[in-house]
Amino acid sequence: MMKSTAGSRILVVEDEPQMRRFLRTALSAREFEVIEAVNAREARLAVTSHPPEMVLLDLGLPDGDGIDFTREVRGWSLVPIIVISARGREDDKVEALDAGADDYLTKPFGVNELLARIRVGLRHAARLASGNQREGILKVGPLYLDPERREVRIEGQPITLTPIEYRLLLLMARNAGRVLTHQQILKEVWGPHYTHQTHTLRVFMAQLRRKVEFDPAQPRLLMTEMGVGYRMHDE
Repeated sequence: MMKSTAGSRILVVEDEPQMRRFLRTALSAREFEVIEAVNAREARLAVTSHPPEMVLLDLGLPDGDGIDFTREVRGWSLVPIIVISARGREDDKVEALDAGADDYLTKPFGVNELLARIRVGLRHAARLASGNQREGILKVGPLYLDPERREVRIEGQPITLTPIEYRLLLLMARNAGRVLTHQQILKEVWGPHYTHQTHTLRVFMAQLRRKVEFDPAQPRLLMTEMGVGYRMHDE
């Protein structure tokens, strides 16, 4: 059984006092333990001295860029990182996600949206820690996936997938709730020489949706992050 998120330690890396106060108030009210850093130097110290279970990271820090901080942390830690930034361009989102961020919220955003993303990120981290993404049965919404038996069911009904479709669905299920960029998916499923074949990915995602979605035109499981990639809905 997955533990409650209450009491989870969250590092807020944000130099704007008003936003930092907003996040501290919202998170403390939900019984999260909040630690704060106003720049990259303080964030590095906090990550190593008081290891958090999640990082909320602004990209525009006074002593560096949050994307560089993300790459640095990803070199030795799998802690979930949610970028919270005023930068709303698709290129910025893709760069942050490719650097290792788990999710991206564009300011301004609501408390409920933030809390939903935090819950998903903590669940994903718990699956990684328990090893379920390697060996155990994966259950996400109507999806049941047994990697050991290569068995896939939707609402209890078995479905047949091609090898590529299976690898694509398995990758999405293992990262349920996390945004995966086109490049990340293509590299994992097809290989490093196919990272620009976004049309191929769209074709296979459309095929996969026809098999796992009740209404492929309005997907509820395999969601598109416009211009960025895809996310398996996990809420």
